[in-house]
Amino acid sequence: MTAIIEACGRQYRVNPGDTLFVEKLGVEDGQTVTFDKVLAIFNDDGTATIGTPVVEGATVTATAVKTGKGRKIIVYKMRPKKNYRRKQGHRQPYTRITVDAINA
Repeated sequence: MTAIIEACGRQYRVNPGDTLFVEKLGVEDGQTVTFDKVLAIFNDDGTATIGTPVVEGATVTATAVKTGKGRKIIVYKMRPKKNYRRKQGHRQPYTRITVDAINA
């Protein structure tokens, strides 16, 4: 069974047992997270349930494995011949989740 969910403003295609990196969710490691915005469900027999905009009564449960920060991204601004240079670094926080079950 496969589902398409919306989490943190992005859409993900998930199967049970998948590991995803999503935006920071604000839960502690080891807690269970439930996503109720399920946009579509694809069964193993080839049938599909498409939501308008979400599938009613469908949820996806996952476990938060780890919360951390991603790789550093350097933002460098420069105006030539004007002696203007700015260097800024950014590390985006994330939560790594493991999908436990798709409840349809």
